[in-house]
Parts: sequence; structure tokens; C-alpha cells
Amino acid sequence: MLDKSFSPDGTETSLYALWEASGAFSAQPSSVAKPYTIMIPPPNVTGTLHIGHALTMTLQDTLIRWRRMQGRDTLWQPGTDHAGIATQLVVERMLQKEGTSRHEMGRDAFVERVWEWKAESGGGITRQLRRLGGSLDWPRERFTMDDGLSDAVKEVFVTLYREGLIYRDRRLVNWDPAFRSAISDLEVDNRETRGNLWYIRYPVEGQPGRTITVATTRPETMLGDMAVAVHPEDARFADLVGKNVILPLTGRRIPIVADEHSDPTKGSGAVKITPAHDFNDFEVGRRHKLDMPSVLDEEARITLAEIEGELRAEDGLADPAFVRTLEGMPRDEARKAMVAELERLEWLEKIEPHTNQVPHAERSGAVVEPRLTTQWYCDAKTLAGPAIDAVESGRIEFVPRQWENTFYAWMRDIQPWCISRQLWWGHRIPAWYGPDGHVFVAHDEADAATQARAHYGQDTALTRDEDVLDTWFSSALWPFSTLGWPQQTPELARYYPTDVLVTGFDIIFFWVARMMMMGLHFMKDVPFRQVFIHGLVRDERGQKMSKSKGNGIDPLEMIDSYGADAMRFCICSLTGLGRDVKLGRRKVEEYRSFITKIWNAARFCEMNGVAPVAGFRPDSVQSPLGRWILAELAQAVEDATKALEAFRFDEYAAVCYRFVWNCFCDWFLELAKPVFAAGDTAEAVETRAVAAHVLGTIMRLLQPVTPFVTDSLWQHFGFGPEGALITAPWPQPEHLAGAGEARAEMEWLIRFISAIRTVRSEMNVPPSRLAPVLLRDASPVTVARAAKWSEAIGRMARVSEVQPLEGEMPQGAAQLVVDEATLVIPLAGIIDLAVERQRLEKECTKVDGEIAKVERKLGNADFVARAKPEVVAENRERLETFQAERVRLKAALARIA
Repeated sequence: MLDKSFSPDGTETSLYALWEASGAFSAQPSSVAKPYTIMIPPPNVTGTLHIGHALTMTLQDTLIRWRRMQGRDTLWQPGTDHAGIATQLVVERMLQKEGTSRHEMGRDAFVERVWEWKAESGGGITRQLRRLGGSLDWPRERFTMDDGLSDAVKEVFVTLYREGLIYRDRRLVNWDPAFRSAISDLEVDNRETRGNLWYIRYPVEGQPGRTITVATTRPETMLGDMAVAVHPEDARFADLVGKNVILPLTGRRIPIVADEHSDPTKGSGAVKITPAHDFNDFEVGRRHKLDMPSVLDEEARITLAEIEGELRAEDGLADPAFVRTLEGMPRDEARKAMVAELERLEWLEKIEPHTNQVPHAERSGAVVEPRLTTQWYCDAKTLAGPAIDAVESGRIEFVPRQWENTFYAWMRDIQPWCISRQLWWGHRIPAWYGPDGHVFVAHDEADAATQARAHYGQDTALTRDEDVLDTWFSSALWPFSTLGWPQQTPELARYYPTDVLVTGFDIIFFWVARMMMMGLHFMKDVPFRQVFIHGLVRDERGQKMSKSKGNGIDPLEMIDSYGADAMRFCICSLTGLGRDVKLGRRKVEEYRSFITKIWNAARFCEMNGVAPVAGFRPDSVQSPLGRWILAELAQAVEDATKALEAFRFDEYAAVCYRFVWNCFCDWFLELAKPVFAAGDTAEAVETRAVAAHVLGTIMRLLQPVTPFVTDSLWQHFGFGPEGALITAPWPQPEHLAGAGEARAEMEWLIRFISAIRTVRSEMNVPPSRLAPVLLRDASPVTVARAAKWSEAIGRMARVSEVQPLEGEMPQGAAQLVVDEATLVIPLAGIIDLAVERQRLEKECTKVDGEIAKVERKLGNADFVARAKPEVVAENRERLETFQAERVRLKAALARIA
């Protein structure tokens, strides 16, 4: 006999171990079955399972388990990313606690220490994916820095360099002054910061007393100003274009240029141009051929090396001695010193409070500095063309389609991709330099030495490039490098292209697009045929989860509290096309109730002798109840399959939920109770066989999303051995011929009982009080059905009798219509109708007040404009809820009018 309740903590670990040991997760390259492949977005080796992982991994596992049951040869490729900055940060903090640093250790020793850390602690995320139930092909697990993938990285770099698609250039990058490295846009966190807007007067050369005022949030960078820009159509400055201003503090003469970058409506209308320290200014500098001196070093300290020769003394305006005191000063301190000096010299016009978005490095927390440095770049524009064409031609499909527009917008305005990082942990760039700086790109040092010998005519000492590659570079090769490329392996031939990529919209450009570019360039085919883009996980109010708000969810804690099945089913239920997932503890707890419902239904079946019947044929079933539930089951299977095919995880979960909870538990099993109680009658035997068939199909239908509870029940009931459900065939819809009559009868019964229950609930009729139901204008079919199902109606709707109405309408009766018949329920003497009417009217008044309050709020344009989107959405949802409640209350009042 099943235990009273399902115990996830006593089941999940052992069942997962059984699946993994049996090889159930493994791809079969020699199989004749059609392959189905999903590449896991490799989590950072430093990572722990967060709610975003739980979302994307649950969706992928649901697809893989479903396709596996359909007979496909499934490969869900596991692996982890070396996560350059994140991993280096973890190990550096360890060293700091030990009283040392990577610089004291040296590069080789530090890298070896990282490998040691990875061996000891780097498997945490994969163990946690097992806790979630992920059926990945673990023996094929890869790491972005293992030997095979490292070979792929070198092959791609060398090939692209020789094709002229990788090169060195001096451009602005996002610079993390704490790590002293370039970082990607995805590693930048823009934070709303309260600061100031400083208005500084720059004197116009040759026009004593005339100044032009610039507004800036970064006065510390003015040492690197190379121009002042005004809008070409701004009449206030038209006569100044082409003239010079004298830069306060340094005395440098810089031109006034006309450029549309300047916005006449913001600040003073004039902006200072610092090409080496602002991305927009860099482009202005290129357009106007300005010099680009850097005045902040790799640690964001003032450096005068590139402007020392331009410092001039100007009485009351510029003092080289003061400027030299700034050398080596951190930018924040330099800002204070420079503002104080400008104020002393009376060139500071005013200071205004100002709030703006300040970029911070995600890992170190330091304010990101735009910095002009020499880096390695990839010609992304050339590689983007075939990727754009692949989407336009339909070879790659985005689901939902709306994300194609985002993809196009990014790709058609793509900039050179900075692929070098100033770190020690990562794929070291395969480039060596001769004594004159000539670069040799090669697969290894021996190859580089051969090139150098040919170039110099003799053996020459070479120095290897110190930088490593951007983590996203190796990730871009993931769909084919994990399958053995550059070797032409059987796995590569069989599983590439993959079928679908499941990921969030935030990495469409950083990862998805780059996989397209690399796959098309090196494999001459798309890396995946479909891209399913899911939303972000937010809290139940729609707010972004964050540590500061304290509204985050730990999926491992949810699994510990409610089980992996509840967590997974909750995620699927909330994942619709094109919308974020609003998830909270309460939601997971609610879906734990669904897991409990499945268990309780199975336990009830077992207690009533339900067991699999060999050779059961659905088309042999005679009873209306049996034929109805089989027809509903066929429809549920069909709808669930269509939902998964369309990536409608929410619809798949809803179909399963409605069928199990409503059709099977609330109606079929309740209506079957007297049949089961009758013993071994022919109807009872048939009903038990139907129940077993439906229960087994439910297990198969739910296995992709709730694998633990379903496999436990599958084995317990003898549908198959323990752990075997994972490879059981996906159910096919078995539509019964002539089932329409049974469905019509049962659907009438459900409507009939539900309508009576609704009235009793609205009128607060105590469950202990039975009430008669009188039928007016009922057809002979309705009268016959009511008589046939009188026991069920009486038991499930708390009805004393059902009879045709004869004579006058009784006083104090509620009325409702079901199909052609009016159901009259005499309530006088059972409840006080006057009191109930008064209660309903009071509730109506209260709801009307709430509706008016929310309508006033939503009708306030200022509120709608200023409130957060999730607050506006929440109020709209409240309005819809109140309006629906008013409709219900008005209908209840009409029934006893």
C-alpha cells in the first residue's frame, strides 16, 4: 500500500541515481532513431543553482524527457563554463585569506591553483542540476577549457586571424579598474546613482570676457577634453563654431565643433568632448579627427603622461603645478580637488543635483571606466551577415517571433567585438611577439617560432601575449566544439545542427548571435533550428528579484521544502510565450498541493482495487462514465502534445492540471465511488480497468515535468520496473468512435451538479442541510438523466430529491438555468433569504467602492506615468478581479429576486 503521503526527500536522490546508473540519459549515436539535441547554456563553474537556472533547465529537461519518450535519440549536452572573471575572483579571494596574491605566486602557479580549486569545488552546479532532476548525458560533460575545447578555440582564433577577421586595434572598452581588465557589456550593471551636474565656464580664445558653459557629470576627465561640441542648429553658439576655448586648469586650446551629439535641450547645450573616456565622445572624436589622450590609468588614477607637454600656465585659469599634484590620485579624489580649484578660480558656474545611470562592474563592484586601449577584436559585422540571413530565410526561428526584431536591431548595428581580457585564467591568446613587436599567431609556440624564423631569417626570442580570450569566445563554439570539432567525429555528424536552444533574452546578442556567427562560418550550417526565448523570473508582484529587496527565491530551498516536482511544475505553469515568470514561495506551495493530489488519487485507486489490466482496450468500454473519461484523456493527450510542440509550457501544465484535478479526481473518481463499492460487478471491473489505464497515462503525460512522483507510482502499480517510466512511450490520443453521446451525458451531469453547488455556496447554505431541486420546462432527456444520476446528484450536490415542478412556483426559491431547464431550489426554512439578500447587497456596495477606487487611480494619467509598470499591471488585475466579483454577486442577487 502506498504511504499516506509522497516523500520527495526519501525518493528523489535514490531514483535519480537509478536513472543515471541505468544509462537512461545517454544519447545513442549508433541508433537509427531520429536525433533530438539541446545544448545546455553552460553555467559558470563557480555558480550555484539560482532561480534563472531552475527556469531554463526545467524547460529544457521537460523537452528532452518528452522527446525521449517519443522515441527520439536525445542528447542534452552538459558542461560548464570556465567563467574567467568570476573564477579568478573566487581564487584570488581565497589567496587573500591565505595572506598572498596571484602576483606573488606568478602566473603559472596561479593557474595551477585555479585548476586545483576546480577539481575540488567546481562540480557544485552539476550536483545541484541533479537535484532539480535534469536528465543530462553526464558522461559527455564538457568544460570550456578542457583539452578538446581548447584545441577548438585555438583553431578558430588562428583561422579567423588568417582570414583577416581577428585583428588588434585601439578603441574604447568597458574597463574594470579593480580587475584591471576589459569586460563585456553583460558584465556591466547600470545603477541609478545620485550625483551632481557641474556647470563649468570655458573662456573663448581671443574674446575676453566671453565664455561657453559646459555641463558634465565627470569633471575629473576634463584634463582629457579635446573639444566642446554644440548642435549645428543651435543659434546660441553659431558664431563660435570653429573657434577655440581655453581649457581651465591645463591651458590647452581646444576647438568648438558642431556635432549632433550635443542636445540643445539638455544642460547648457554645450558638452565637453573627452574621446578617451566616453563612448559617445570617442565617436565625436573620430568624426572630427581629434587627438585622444588618456588621463586615467588602468586603476582609474590620474595619469598625465599623454598631456604633460600641453600644460600651460594661464593667469587665473591654468596652473601646471596644481595639475601635477593630481598625478596618481584616484578619480574620486581628483574630482573633489579639481572642483575645488575650479571654484577657487571662479570657473565653476553652478552645481545641480543629478541622478543618472552609472555603470558598475558586476563582479568587482567598481565603477566601470571607458578606457582607450589596444585590444584584440573580431570583425563581428562580417560574421553577422550570414546569421541575419539565416533568420530572415527561416533556417533559424525565434519563438516568440517578436525576438527576431531585437536580434535584427543588434546585429545590423553590430560593433567590433573586443575578445581580449587582461586576466590570467582563461584561454590564453595564441599570439607571440618578436623584439620589434611583429605578431605571430599560431597554434603553439613551435609553430610561432617557425613563422618567426621565416620572417627574421634566424631563430628569434618571442614573447607570448599576456591576455586571455573573452569567455564568450569559447562559449560561441559550444554547439560544435562539444561534439569533437575540429575533429570530424560521428557525434558531430549526427547531432549538429541541434534542434532548439532554450535561453533568456538577455544573452541573445552575447551568446545566441555569436553561436550563429561561428557555427555558420565554421560548420557552414546553423547551430540550432529554433531558439525559444523565455522571460525573466520575477517575484509575485512582477518586480525584479534582488538581494537588496529580499524578494529572491533559492530553488534548492524550494526543493528541500516542497520537492523538485512541485518546483518544476510551478515553473512550467508560469512560463508563457513572451512574458516574464512571476514566481514566489506561495506559488510553489500551491503546486505541491497538485503533487499531493496525484498521490492521493493513486492511493484511492489502490484502496479500491485498481491495477493494470493486460490487454485493456479502450474501445471495449461500455459505461458512459468510462467512455467520457477516456474521451477527455484523448483530448488531454492531444492538447498536451500540441502545447509542447509550440513551447507552450504553461498550456501543457494547465492541460495536465485540469485533466488530473478536475476530470479525473473531482469527477471520475467521485462518480466511481458507488461503482467501486459494488464489489466485482461487470461495471466495477470495467471501471477499475479504465481507472488503471487513465492513471498510467497520467503518469506518462506528467513524466516530463514531474518525473519523481510519476516514476514512483509507475513502479508501485506495476506499470513497469522502477526507473522505467523515463523510457516509456509517450501516450497517443485514442479517440473513441461514438463517444459523443457519453460526453454529452457526463458534461450535462457536471453542469447540473456544478450549478447547484454554486447557488448553495452563494447563499451560504450549510453543507449539512439538504435541499430539493425542482425541474421546470425540463425535456424528457433531462428528467431521465436526473433520475439515472440521482444518487450522484444527491451525494455531490447535497440534494434531497430531484423532481419535475408541479403547480405554482414555491416562495423563497433560488432559480438557475441549466440548458433548457430551470432549476428551482426552495430555500425557505433552510436559510433566511432576507438576511442573505442583505449580505449580498452589502458585498456589492463594497466591491463597487473598490472598483471606483481603482478606476480613479488608473484614470489618473500622472499615476500611470510615474508608477512602476508592475504596479500599474497589478492595479489592472485587481480591477478585473473586482469586476468579475461584481458580476457574480449581481447574478446571485438575481437568483433570489
